[in-house]
Amino acid sequence: MKRNIYIDFGYLLLLAATFGAVVVLGAFVAPVVFNTQNLLYGVELSNYNEGVIMAEIFRRFSYWVSLGAFVITVYEIVMYKNGQRDAVLFGASVTAIFSALMFSGVYAPKIISMQRLGEEATLSDTFQSLHQASELDFKILAIAILILFIRRLMLLRIK
Repeated sequence: MKRNIYIDFGYLLLLAATFGAVVVLGAFVAPVVFNTQNLLYGVELSNYNEGVIMAEIFRRFSYWVSLGAFVITVYEIVMYKNGQRDAVLFGASVTAIFSALMFSGVYAPKIISMQRLGEEATLSDTFQSLHQASELDFKILAIAILILFIRRLMLLRIK
């Protein structure tokens, strides 16, 4: 079966864009949103309000992450059926899919629902634990996508 280079390129582009977005959101957007007092002179947002803004950004990004999980699933199943079996690909794709679904289906919705309960709910130990777990999941997602991208690129070069 002849491979379509445009499908491979589109897949790699999706992985690269997702990885880039994860890095940008974690390294650039979050620090800016949570330090608005340094940017908005005379206007001071509370940590809670900054969190609400960040949660909305992550809510919107979760749609992209869900799409990415779907595309990774379909592409990797097709490649597996075509005989491209690799332990690194399997591990990275399962990890990326799992962490993407955890982010978009569990962490983002739960954080948003707790924020809707008010500022007191966001000060609880439960919220802090949930937030820390979501940060760890986001880092795992970034690493898994990066490994998946590199390994797919290596396999495309070999063929």
